[in-house]
Amino acid sequence: MFGRKSRLFAKFMSITLIMALMLLSACAGNNNRQIGEYAADKNPNETVANSGNDQAHQAANKAYSDEELVKELPGFQNGYKKVNGITIHYVEGGKGEPLFLLPGWPETWYAFHKIMPALAEKYHVYSIDYRGMGSSDKPESGYDKKTMASDIYALVKELGYEKINIAGHDIGATISYSFAANYPQATKKLALLDASHPNENFLKIPILPPPGVYDVSNPDRAKFYWWFAFNTIPELPEQLLQGKQLDIAFNWLFDYLAYDKAASITKEERAIYIAAYAKPEALRAGNDWYRAFRQDIEDLKTYKKLSVPVLGIGGVSGYQMLDAFLREYATDPKLVKLDKTGHWISEENPQETINLFNEFFR
Repeated sequence: MFGRKSRLFAKFMSITLIMALMLLSACAGNNNRQIGEYAADKNPNETVANSGNDQAHQAANKAYSDEELVKELPGFQNGYKKVNGITIHYVEGGKGEPLFLLPGWPETWYAFHKIMPALAEKYHVYSIDYRGMGSSDKPESGYDKKTMASDIYALVKELGYEKINIAGHDIGATISYSFAANYPQATKKLALLDASHPNENFLKIPILPPPGVYDVSNPDRAKFYWWFAFNTIPELPEQLLQGKQLDIAFNWLFDYLAYDKAASITKEERAIYIAAYAKPEALRAGNDWYRAFRQDIEDLKTYKKLSVPVLGIGGVSGYQMLDAFLREYATDPKLVKLDKTGHWISEENPQETINLFNEFFR
């Protein structure tokens, strides 16, 4: 009797074990699918195993690669140079005097694609992914604008030039100003688009938004630059801005800073920039540009007032800040306010940007 009970108990345990293993296997399969879906949601630009979208991800990444994007610009090509211990990527084309273009956040060299072909008729154009941007290296340090300007100067020398024309937008404008301040002997002319170098006025930006800055019915409204502070928080932006959250945040920014969001940066262009910043190291490097603002403000105090020719181009909301800065930190600057144009100067008003550049840099 005892032996029979033992055999029945053993049989029962065997069946129970088999059922448990089957349940665990089913749960594991479902968990793997959930992990794949979660990872894809966190970063849709990375290839995730078992997601079923491998080919789609690879096709998207290829479409947004520098190799594919440069095909849109006949006569232009990708270039890479090792300077200051890092690799800098740029896209170049045209003939004539060198004109360096430095884009802003959250974009890449592609921000100037609408104006590059026309400028290449008169200049040798270089649109640059500087330290931390696009296909350039993203080291852990060196994001103060003085160091980043030294990268550009080293690139200038590596390319065989003694003197260049340089234009920058947004963060690119902060680097361009630092370049002219630290290397006036290498600067022929400087243009700043809708942004100034970090200065004491940055410390006066209020923590609470002034009235009207979010009134989307008024395209001429002032803007509230809350991300100047948000981007400086250690690690948090990189953790929050992933997957759909990155899409939401960047699309909001593109719309908010545009005069007419329907006529500024296209859906495809947004996808290109979002893909470029989707990886954690890209987000971290981009935020490091902002984390260095305090050092940039201190460095500005050591610079002499610019004596090289300077052009400032501002949109409806960025002009006032740029005007005030250049009148204090440049000698006899030329200032232009573009009506019905937001922050994205070369994308919202490409023809006027081309005209102003051709007149100024000639």
